[in-house]
Amino acid sequence: MTAFADQTCAPLAAVSGCDLQVPLVQGGTIGYANFDYAASAPALKQVTDRVAELLPFYASVHRGAGYASRVSTDCYESARGSVARFLNAAGDQVVVFTRNTTDSLNLLAACVPGDTVVLDVEHHANFLPWTRHGRRVVPVADTIEETIQRVVAELCSKPAALLAVTGASNVTGELLPLERLAWIAHQCGTRILVDAAQLAPHRRIDLRTTGIDYLAFSGHKAYAPFGAGVLVGCRDWLDAAEPYLAGGGAVRSVTTDGVDWAPAPQRHEAGSPNVLGVAALAAACDALTDLDQATVTEHEQYLTHRLRYGLKTVPGVNFLRIWRDSTDAVGIVAFTIDGFEPGQVAAYLSAEHGIGVRDGRFCAHPLLSRLGVDAALRASIGLGTTAADVDRLIDAVATLVERGPAWNYARTEGHWNPVPETRPFTGSTDGAAPCGF
Repeated sequence: MTAFADQTCAPLAAVSGCDLQVPLVQGGTIGYANFDYAASAPALKQVTDRVAELLPFYASVHRGAGYASRVSTDCYESARGSVARFLNAAGDQVVVFTRNTTDSLNLLAACVPGDTVVLDVEHHANFLPWTRHGRRVVPVADTIEETIQRVVAELCSKPAALLAVTGASNVTGELLPLERLAWIAHQCGTRILVDAAQLAPHRRIDLRTTGIDYLAFSGHKAYAPFGAGVLVGCRDWLDAAEPYLAGGGAVRSVTTDGVDWAPAPQRHEAGSPNVLGVAALAAACDALTDLDQATVTEHEQYLTHRLRYGLKTVPGVNFLRIWRDSTDAVGIVAFTIDGFEPGQVAAYLSAEHGIGVRDGRFCAHPLLSRLGVDAALRASIGLGTTAADVDRLIDAVATLVERGPAWNYARTEGHWNPVPETRPFTGSTDGAAPCGF
């Protein structure tokens, strides 16, 4: 962390919206400080450049002889190589394009030939789909070590087809030892799936080294908009299962009496695919592959520690943590503030300071219940975050605790909002809010 200690800690990569100006309720505008990377990360410049380059050639794929269609097809299929290189996928692992992580996990859930073991700290995307063949939930302990022993006991008690775990918590950012869990699962005759929605944008994942059998992540969390995700994993389950969607593109041939389904990945990619989304995802994977991982980790850890240290000095701030022996986390800080509802704080930060954070239960209700809170605030850091952004957030929270908000706030339709709301928004019906303000 010393490399950044005496620097302003500039962004590590150019992202869309880095110069975005947003209105404040008290008047005027300010540069937007984005701390909501964990929900959707802004597009990298390499991604927007790639999409702009491809747009003139945008056409249907796989079944068109025209030049544009051939270019789009080549772009779509070559994207599998970009994803495979990004993850160092094994030769027998196939890349299936989906809509997002949730879509990927639901796809795999339909392919698993037996029970799936999960932890009770998972995002709903990695908690809800596994009930199709039998979901067995392992309550986590206060330490990672004891949690792992509980996983071992569960896998040894009864055969399971799959162990499905998060790579990094979407609430606290804490990491599990994936290579160790993969080894344990394999010793028990179980495969392992990693929900890498929060891990992939922050850390390189080597499928060959770790032994991970299946992995899913979303483009929109990895600096690639347009709604594409990916499932990477062993071919046999994917080839043996019924197609995720039945339709064109998933078949070899069709008669009135039957159908000969194509193998994966085409087997699970029926219909016209999201070519631009896949191109954006591939460009993001290429860009992330080119970044020096040590520098990315150092940048993120410096900013995360700076944020934690600053917030720790503010009275009433409480951090959320799953395991007391965890030693590593990606750039996510979840916290509450005594005397303030998280939604109220998030509205205040946005309206009076131009700072975007996430509030709520983060699609991880069992985890929030385990941590003893109804809701929390989450500040997440990415490649475009600066030390100045971090300091703005710390100062804004300190001001709230010391003086209270300068504006009135009320809950309307389940959400906290400034009263009156003076900022224009796209989609307003009164004619006062043109797109782009």
